[in-house]
Amino acid sequence: MLKQENTGALKDIRVIELGQLIAGPFCGQLLGDMGAEVIKVEPPGQGDPMRDWGLGEKKLWWEIIGRNKKSVSANLREADGQDIVRRLVAHADILIENFKPGTMEKWGLGPDVLQAINPRLIIVRVSGYGQTGPYASRAGYGGIGEAMGGWRHIVGDPDRPPSRMGVSIGDSLAATYACMGALAALHAREDSGKGQIVDSALYESVLQVMESMVPEYMVSGIERKRSGSVLSGIAPSNVYPCSDGEYLIGANQDGVFARLCNAMGRPELATDDRYANHMARGRHQRELDVLIADWTRTLSIADVEAAMIEHSVPAGKIYRAMEMLDDPHFAAREALVEVDSPRWGSFKMQNSFPLLSGTPSGIRSLAPAEIGQDNDTIYGELLGMDADELARLRESGAI
Repeated sequence: MLKQENTGALKDIRVIELGQLIAGPFCGQLLGDMGAEVIKVEPPGQGDPMRDWGLGEKKLWWEIIGRNKKSVSANLREADGQDIVRRLVAHADILIENFKPGTMEKWGLGPDVLQAINPRLIIVRVSGYGQTGPYASRAGYGGIGEAMGGWRHIVGDPDRPPSRMGVSIGDSLAATYACMGALAALHAREDSGKGQIVDSALYESVLQVMESMVPEYMVSGIERKRSGSVLSGIAPSNVYPCSDGEYLIGANQDGVFARLCNAMGRPELATDDRYANHMARGRHQRELDVLIADWTRTLSIADVEAAMIEHSVPAGKIYRAMEMLDDPHFAAREALVEVDSPRWGSFKMQNSFPLLSGTPSGIRSLAPAEIGQDNDTIYGELLGMDADELARLRESGAI
C-alpha cells in the first residue's frame, strides 16, 4: 500500500534527475524513497529506456526505479530544453546526471553555469571513470566498472572465464555512493551555505567494496582468484546439498564452528588439529566441506534449518522470489510492499531501506505512466509558464 503521508527525512528537498538507465535513476529512487521530491526530466516521445527494460512482456523494472518521481519532458539537445533545466535548478537542491563527461558542458549546463544560477545546488555526476583523469571521456557501463574495479576477475569458477552477477551491481553501487555523497553534501551545505559537486565513478564504487585486494597484492604478493561458491580460506562457508535442495551455512568463526559440530553430532571435529582454528580450517577447506555435505545430504532443508536454529549457527535457505513472497519475516518487516497499478494490477516490490524510526521512508507514488505527465504542474505552477508558452514548447518539440 502506498504511503499517504510523506514522513521521509528529505521531504523538504527537491531533486532534478536528468540521468537515464540505471546509475542516475537509482540514485534518484533512493533519494525519492527518503522523501525528496524528484522531478525526472525525460526526452519527449522517448522517455527513459528503463520504461522498456525487464523480463517478460510486462516491463516492471520501471515501476521500481521510477517510483516516487514526477515526469517532465524536455529535449536537452535544444536551446529551449536546456533553458528549462536552467530554470528548474533555480528551485532545486540536487541535480543528478549520468551522461558521458562533457555532455552537460556541451549543452550549456555545466556546473559553472548551474551553480551561478543556484549557488546552493548540489550536482551529482555519475560516470564510468569519473569527471577527471585520462579515461574520463570514455563511455562506460556498469559491467565495465565491475571489470576495472576488480569485481569481475574474482567472480565465477576458477577454471572458467570471469562471470557476473545476475543484477547490475556496478550501476547500483555507483548510484548508492552518489546518494551517500549527496547526503554528505546536504549536511556540509548547512554550514557553508553552498552546494558542491559529487563525482561518483562506476569503477571506484566497485573498488570501494573490494576489501583488502590491493594491499594484499602489494604487501604479500597475493593475487585473489576466482573461487566459485566459496571464499578461499574462509571455512566452513558454503552451500551444501540436502535431500530436497540446497542450504547455506556460514560457521567460519571458532565458537560457531564448535556449535555446528555439536549439531552434526561430531563434537570432536572442533578440537581436531585440522579444523580447530580459522587458519587450519582454511587449509583443509575442501575436506571440511565434504564432511559437512555428507551430513546435510542425509537430511531435508527443514531438518538442517531446525538444527542450525537450535545450535545458533548462521544459515539460511537460498531464496527466490516465490520464497520471499511466502516468508513470514519478509511480511513482518514489510520488506515487500504491495502496490496497485492501473496498468499491471496488484503486485509487490521491495520497500525502502534502511528503516528509519523517526522519519520513515516509503513508496508514496507509482512510477509515472506517461512521459511528461507532470509538465503542466511543474512547468506551469513551479516555473510560472502560461498556456501560450507551454503550447509553443510542445509545438516546437522542446517538451
